[in-house]
Order: sequence, then C-alpha cells, then structure tokens
Amino acid sequence: MTSTLLHQSVLLHEAVDALNVRARGCYLDATFGRGGHARAVLARLGADGCLLALDRDPEAAAEARALAATDPRLQFVAGPFSGLAAAVRAHGLEGRLDGILFDLGVSSPQLDDARRGFSFQQDGPLDMRMDPAGGPSAAEWLAAAGEAEISLVLRDLGEERFHRRIARRVVETRAETPIASTAQLAGLVAAAVPTRERGKHPATRAFQAIRIHVNRELDELQDALAQAVGLLAPGGRLAVISFHSLEDRIVKRFLRAGARGRELPPGLPVTGGPSGATLKLIGKAVQPSAAEIDANPRARSAVLRVAEKLP
Repeated sequence: MTSTLLHQSVLLHEAVDALNVRARGCYLDATFGRGGHARAVLARLGADGCLLALDRDPEAAAEARALAATDPRLQFVAGPFSGLAAAVRAHGLEGRLDGILFDLGVSSPQLDDARRGFSFQQDGPLDMRMDPAGGPSAAEWLAAAGEAEISLVLRDLGEERFHRRIARRVVETRAETPIASTAQLAGLVAAAVPTRERGKHPATRAFQAIRIHVNRELDELQDALAQAVGLLAPGGRLAVISFHSLEDRIVKRFLRAGARGRELPPGLPVTGGPSGATLKLIGKAVQPSAAEIDANPRARSAVLRVAEKLP
C-alpha cells in the first residue's frame, strides 16, 4: 500500500471547492503532503491550467516529483512554504495565481512512521523534523536548551499547564542519560504531569509544542501568509486549513486584518471608514462533517478559512 493510500486529505472537497478552480487557472498547493488536494485540483484543471506545489518533506517531494513526471501541468519546488514567493516568481506566476492552498500540520504518513519521531504512539528516534536534513532534531534541541526556554516553548506552543514540571524533569533526566527516543520523552512527561486530560495522552501537548518549535511552524506560517496575497491575481482565493488553535488564531487575524484594511487613528479630522482592504472573507469557518471525523479522527480539529483578493 502506498503512502498516498494511507493518507486521507482533510476537508478535501471543501478546500478545493473554496479555491473555485477554473479550467485555465493557475494554482499553488503550498503543502503538497501526499498530493490529495493537488490531485483534486488537477482533476478540475483543463489542459492549459497549471499547479505549482511546494513541500519540505523529502518523502512528499518524491511523491510530488513522481506525479509531475506524469502530468506536465504540475511543477514542484522542494522547500518550506515560507519560500513560496521566490518559487512563484521563478515560475513567472507572481500576481497571476487564481488560488493558494495551505494544509497545515502533520500528515498521517509522517505520524505513522516511527522513524520520523513525530508520535508517542510508537517508539522511534526523537526527530520531529519536517525536513530531516534541516536544523536540529527534537533530541538535539532538548539536549541543549535551558530549562527556562523549554518551559516557555511548552507553555506558549503547547499550552501545557505543567510546563515548568516537565522542563525540570527534562533537565534532571538528561543529566543522567540523553533523551533520544519518543517513548522516553512520552514516559518522562507522563511521570512529570500530576493530572490527566480526559481522552488525551499526557504527552500530547508537549509533543505538539516541541514539533512546532523545531520546525518553526508558526514563523513559517506568518512569513508565508505575508507573501501570499501579493502573489494572487485579483479575485484569487486564499484557503487555509489549520489543525490547532495557535495556527487558526494567526490565520483568522491575518484574514480579518486584510478584510478590515487600515483603520484611521481616533481624533483625526477625517471622515470615512477603513481603507486599503486587500481581502474579502468568503463564508464562515468550515469544519469537517461528523461523517469525515468518523472516517478519519485526525480531522476533528481542522478548520478551513477562505478569503478572496480584492481588485
């Protein structure tokens, strides 16, 4: 069974519908993953349409290149989505894109492969990098970071209530032995946390926080959103699927700020409302149906937000 079959793209039809795909349009899939959304976009494109895709995961890149070899409408660039402006310019598509899609978070093949170190469900090396060749692994970061830094990451990126206890336990443990495996970290966190959240493994928040930090996920998202609007053609759509509150908060604020425009400071002798709006919000936030969540429990936290670039 291929990785494509193992992965179920979340909000597949809703996201592609939100892009309002036109047969001769040009689109960007900023997070190719295992290609579910990309294949759905390609299915709606005509012979003159085009799709540019990005991903920094080498296994996703291999899958994207294999698909591109069979479909000339697809072009792929390996790298993080914070580099999307350079990729778009290199392909001569700046200001010409009819839609950009971000599907944030970790794919099922990444989670289910113990070698990648994303999950506490099975033991493996404590890596967590989207690109295993880029930057320090989770184990390397935990070996070098100070207790205060670890505590702040757990608090700010995992919203972990017991961040201080866990950070202290990490520092105490690594003084005796390196923290090198997912099972070791999960057991350490479980031992440090005095109470449990119902239906949630005690290491859930810590693993989320460390993964986000190691991959600079929120910084990547903010950088990419800042570039995205300028790459769209007037009327082009920006669609973003988030999987936790920190991502969704960034997306929601960005889209609302673009739709609101510049607000005049109070007290100025000028009449009129905000000016310079760049986006129009399209519909309300979309969440997976009960049927999709039943079929794919990992979809339960997903939120899709959509905006359209104004002329």
